[in-house]
Amino acid sequence: MMLSREVPSLPNPAHLGQFDPGNTGYISTGKFRSLLESHGSELDPHKREVLLALADSHSDGHICYQDFVNLMSNKRSNSFRQAILQGNRRLCSKALLEEKGLSLSQRLIRHVAYETLPREIDRKWYYDSYTCCPPPWFMIAITLLEIAFFLYNGVALDQFVLQVTHPHYLKNALVYHPQLRAQAWRYLTYIFMHAGIEHLGLNVVLQLLVGVPLEMVHGAARIGFVYVAGVVAGSLAVSVADMTAPVVGSSGGVYALVSAHLANIVMNWSGMECQFKLLRMAVALICMSMEFGRAVWLRFHPSAYPPCPHPSFVAHLGGVAVGITLGVVVLRNYEQRLQDQSLWWIFVAMYAVFVLFAVFWNIFAYGLLDLRLPPPP
Repeated sequence: MMLSREVPSLPNPAHLGQFDPGNTGYISTGKFRSLLESHGSELDPHKREVLLALADSHSDGHICYQDFVNLMSNKRSNSFRQAILQGNRRLCSKALLEEKGLSLSQRLIRHVAYETLPREIDRKWYYDSYTCCPPPWFMIAITLLEIAFFLYNGVALDQFVLQVTHPHYLKNALVYHPQLRAQAWRYLTYIFMHAGIEHLGLNVVLQLLVGVPLEMVHGAARIGFVYVAGVVAGSLAVSVADMTAPVVGSSGGVYALVSAHLANIVMNWSGMECQFKLLRMAVALICMSMEFGRAVWLRFHPSAYPPCPHPSFVAHLGGVAVGITLGVVVLRNYEQRLQDQSLWWIFVAMYAVFVLFAVFWNIFAYGLLDLRLPPPP
């Protein structure tokens, strides 16, 4: 349902100079309207309303040429969004929720739109634009890999519940261990090791129920970035704040996504029209609290491999920090250029400073503090 597929007779964005012959950077709303009138019947009704609202919002009679190019490329700039939101024309058609006769796939797309987007105009745009190509492959692939590694490890250890208590658990090359912190891959690969089926189960449920819809709307690149940033922040936070403990599980990434989603709902409470949002937020917070409580209990439970303690819970907090900073900016800017957002660069800079600080901490602090670390597994 992309615009270029719907309207094959529309001019190619590379040949749109005819609408701005004087190279002024603007085109007249009259030319814009004439194009809509010529091809409006070929557009999705929702998109046609959005484009008309753009034309009506410019009382000076001109539209930014770059907005027009982006429009024909199915992209929306910040100025385009502001023109819609501040326009003097209201979208008058019925909301998506009121539409009848939708197929199962259309109802699913509509449900995802209402789950993740706070503005009706964004929901309509997403509903008309989504093609399921590519599918939400990132979260599904990560989940399948985590399950596969857990099953393999369970067979190898002959233990599936509380695997972390097995004496040979930490010998796996994927686990982050403070004595092996120079092996950089461990700061990321620890997500494929879980403390037990109870740990894996909750993480898988959360990242599928929250991560897949978010990826359907915002794409694999953005959601994958938030997830991986949460994972790395989680292991680095442990290396700084809980220096003697190992780390396992994907909770850093999961908590980054869930925290960003919950924060976005709270910040756009009146606009979010997902059903039972208060109850569902309460259930999500209870599940996160139970998982965090389990991690805290396990951390201070007598270790199965003294003097090394059980895995740390600090990775959860690192994920939350990423979610309420970088994650919120991503979710609040649907189809907008993140590089145009000053808040995005502020949080990216903060994240980079934290990563650099943690790297230098790992290089120098362990020796300066004369910390007694547990022996390598």
